[in-house]
Amino acid sequence: MEERSLLSTRELAKFLNINEKMVYTLIAEKGLPATKATGKWLFPHHLVEQWLEAQTINFPKQQDPLPPYDGLLIIAGSNDILLDRTISLINQHHPEEMVAFGNMGSLGGIRALRRNHCHMASSHLIQKDGKEYNFGFAKDELVQMPGVINFCRREQGLLVEKGNPRGIQSVADLKQKGIKMINRPLGTGTRLLLDEELSKAGIDGNGIEGYTHEISRHLDLGLEVLSGRAHVGPCIRAVAELLNLEFVPIKWESFDLLILKDRFFEKGVQQFLGFLSEPSFKKLGEDLAGYDLRFSGKMLFPKES
Repeated sequence: MEERSLLSTRELAKFLNINEKMVYTLIAEKGLPATKATGKWLFPHHLVEQWLEAQTINFPKQQDPLPPYDGLLIIAGSNDILLDRTISLINQHHPEEMVAFGNMGSLGGIRALRRNHCHMASSHLIQKDGKEYNFGFAKDELVQMPGVINFCRREQGLLVEKGNPRGIQSVADLKQKGIKMINRPLGTGTRLLLDEELSKAGIDGNGIEGYTHEISRHLDLGLEVLSGRAHVGPCIRAVAELLNLEFVPIKWESFDLLILKDRFFEKGVQQFLGFLSEPSFKKLGEDLAGYDLRFSGKMLFPKES
């Protein structure tokens, strides 16, 4: 079966080894990727596989855990322009050491933390209450709650063409005919927020052209809109300012760093966290739109007394 093939309800039920009635339950209650563009339910095979991975809770224990810090700090998780610039600046200030980043999306970062593949995970997964971030996901994915430190607050929304010629004012406008979008991958906080907003608006994302076309970095998504290959995509305000595009705000969010307790006091981790109070870090945030650094470096869990 080809990676991009479409499964019928019967084929999907056989693939998942469940009855067909359960398929409809998974669509309604578990967010199983599905489209009804042809009048009957169809399921993109590659998205179903991604959805299954997102539902996985137990992974094999790694035989070779990450060794103690020895000059290399590894961060994995959500892509962010301020984080990229912070890493570059730290590497300039400490050429004898190195910070490396793996762009895996928020959920991928938390799972990398669980597998002991990184020292810190960057994440901005919004919870069902629409107020808290990351705690529930960390509790579900990790054996023990990690320390959670705020890296920044940032503004999420829709990136649209210069002048907003299609008059997009909210997620509800994505149901207009002729709209072509670009999207972020499953497992990213940006995609989770978009899907929550689409659900509130009663819109099936699979009915939007380009909904399944995924781009892994915010800036690359912005370039798709800038080039005219897409009209709109979920993104952060900083990209709109950098590329001189329009921005439709949705929500300010908490972009956090998750750190396992046995790693928290390692030199590289503490060196990175200490940098969040430096004037040079604050200057990076001031030079970019859509960032709030008032809580940067604040311990969110365990709560500071």
